[in-house]
Amino acid sequence: MSYLIGIDIGTTSARALIIDALGNPVATAANDYPMATPQPLWAEQNPADWWQAVCQAVPRAIHMAGIQAQEIRAVGLTGQMHGMVLLDESGEVVRPCIMWNDQRTAEECAWIMDTFGRERFLEITRNPALPGFTAPKLVWMRRHESDHYARARHLLLPKDYIRYRLTGDYATEVSDASGTVLLDVAKRAWSGELLDKLEIPREWIPHCVESPVITGTVSAVAAQATGLPAGVPVVGGGGDQAASAIGNGIVEPGLVSVTLGTSGVVFAYADEPSSDPQGRLHTFCHAVPGKWHMMGVALSSGGSLRWLRDTLAHSEVHVASLTGQDAYELITAEAAQAPAGSDGLLFTPYLTGERAPHADPTVRGTFFGLTVRHDRRHMARAVLEGVAYSLRDSLEIFRELGISIREVRGGGGGARSLLWRQILADVFGTELTTVNVTDSTVYGAALLAAVGAGTFGSVPEACRVAVRVVERTAPNESQRRVYESYYPVYRSLYPALKASYDQLAAISTF
Repeated sequence: MSYLIGIDIGTTSARALIIDALGNPVATAANDYPMATPQPLWAEQNPADWWQAVCQAVPRAIHMAGIQAQEIRAVGLTGQMHGMVLLDESGEVVRPCIMWNDQRTAEECAWIMDTFGRERFLEITRNPALPGFTAPKLVWMRRHESDHYARARHLLLPKDYIRYRLTGDYATEVSDASGTVLLDVAKRAWSGELLDKLEIPREWIPHCVESPVITGTVSAVAAQATGLPAGVPVVGGGGDQAASAIGNGIVEPGLVSVTLGTSGVVFAYADEPSSDPQGRLHTFCHAVPGKWHMMGVALSSGGSLRWLRDTLAHSEVHVASLTGQDAYELITAEAAQAPAGSDGLLFTPYLTGERAPHADPTVRGTFFGLTVRHDRRHMARAVLEGVAYSLRDSLEIFRELGISIREVRGGGGGARSLLWRQILADVFGTELTTVNVTDSTVYGAALLAAVGAGTFGSVPEACRVAVRVVERTAPNESQRRVYESYYPVYRSLYPALKASYDQLAAISTF
């Protein structure tokens, strides 16, 4: 029997998933690691922590699967996008990775757009330069950490650092490279014009391939560390959102996914590299060769629920520790006791700034409409509803642009919650489906490995065989009407409070 393995370098943990040749999940394992916030709005991780987590998760997954390592035919990689990992001449990490949710580069983004010219920049990258993207981080480091910049010789994205540790190769693939805003997205190749204008050395940039293409093989040293067989091929893989879309089967027009991870993403397949003229949505290369996707990103979706757990749900966390229950299930059970609309309590999930549709690093989270009648049940439900409203913002832009939406598929950890799925269906006013595998990101990476190994002839074929709709959540009409009343109020909050957010940012470091 042959098997494939996907490895996901997530925001909070590294996950390994083994599937069989038919695409059936066999075993999974994960190891957590920390995130540092050395200054307000900063977010960093040590790439060595990722590697250590991979070296623990992979052999455990192999053991849990009850297989021999030699039966693994290929490795697929995915992970958090946009992170800046710089290596020196000897391949050592220069500084901690500046992550996707880091917001320090607002000035650099403005400088890039002004220097290059907005119209030409959007023509090449199909996206504005935003805090969190990779290119502004390079400019920031050149300005603020010139000693580190002088040592740099190689630029890698998080999953591609793991590729380097596995194979010794400096390589990436088109879906993740799109998020650097250094790629010519229509041509699916690095933009020499951008690199030269921004004075980024071309020799720093990794080789870029299509997602199922093999980039190298596992070295003997890496095999010793991870338990993978030496010589097994490693494919390009995909950025976390493109890989998640593969795991959800979003490989043809009309299919849209909504992924609830730390961030929330609304993702639509595209045959052509079309884009939003206002720059509210991202247009990136898809992990399907020769195809693209558009997506809207809400920075704190599952992250908002995690914030609620860590700050306001200490009793639920305590009960969970005593009973073995999941604290999130206890929180959502309480949220289910509050009515749709949370008795007029609204939450804006802008805890780390926001990307779509506002692209504003200074915006902040807000509870709006609090009264003495509200308790933690209302607050928990308002968080779930606020995330759903924020994701609907992107869905409305899709509709405005004429993007076909015939099915919306839910994925990510948040989609495991029946309540949250129902809220999403009610807020969107559409049926929400879920597929046979909930860990869609690492599953997509494993399917890309299967294509690279020749197990499947193409990415769409892999999805047709392996991805199946297993559950459908229809909107509740009475609740849909409630949310239809509250959604315009939610949308009014950002423009009404924008000046106040700016004033707060000017006088506060948080």
